[in-house]
Amino acid sequence: MKKSTLLDQSEATTLLSQMVQRLPLSDTHFRRISQLIYQRAGIVLADHKREMVYNRLVRRLRMLNIDDFGRYLALLEQDQNSAEWQAFINALTTNLTSFFREAHHFPILADHARKRTGNYSVWSTAASTGEEPYSIAMTLAETLGTGPGKFQVHASDIDTQVLEKAVAGVYRQEELRTLSQSQLQRFFLRGTGPHEGMVRVRSDLANMVNYTQLNLLAHDWALPGPFDAIFCRNVMIYFDKETQEQILRRFVPLLKPGGLLFAGHSENFSQISKEFWLRGQTVYGLSKERR
Repeated sequence: MKKSTLLDQSEATTLLSQMVQRLPLSDTHFRRISQLIYQRAGIVLADHKREMVYNRLVRRLRMLNIDDFGRYLALLEQDQNSAEWQAFINALTTNLTSFFREAHHFPILADHARKRTGNYSVWSTAASTGEEPYSIAMTLAETLGTGPGKFQVHASDIDTQVLEKAVAGVYRQEELRTLSQSQLQRFFLRGTGPHEGMVRVRSDLANMVNYTQLNLLAHDWALPGPFDAIFCRNVMIYFDKETQEQILRRFVPLLKPGGLLFAGHSENFSQISKEFWLRGQTVYGLSKERR
């Protein structure tokens, strides 16, 4: 009886080992994955990203019960309109974000909003799970109030999974450590019982943010521009220079006169495009308006 039990355990261990066995990712398949994500989303995958690509995509393969990257690529390419393309993009998109990230931008945004007239409109081009657009909305609510016609935040992302979380507006309380107590009380509801430790964005703030799925490589951007400000922070670093130039060129007609373009700390738009000039710390204006 004991021998049989040991045999059963051994068989179970072998089966488990087979299930978690590392699937080979050949140079050819990695290059093809890199080509496809570049074509679909403009994302450039350097060689050192290979392990990241493997770790993210292998979960998708196992979910689909596919044991070979070649078979997965064949599945993708047999139907250019397959829903699996969105899952592929979602898997390879990086979504590092936090509330009031690069905090120096928000006082600049508030000061700019105070000096403008009419409905203040902002586009967050890489909304991720919502931290950036909600930070923008909180800043504008504190500056302009939340009455009708005060402001609107339009937020987009290529990744449909992160947008679902953004729309839900539910976060762990520890994720809001950069917020003041007054902001927590004014803009969030605390969870109780089984939801202890969680918070949800209050509806009056959530209603000021509109979310939409958008690929910056798409030929048409269905956006209600032009905008007083555009946040495109830590996005361009994933694109090559040609794609960066194309996107910045398309931002020009989407900015109102005197509008601002916010970049990430490691990005320099004035080196990429002559359309913009550096007005402050990673904050840009249109060159044609420079005085």
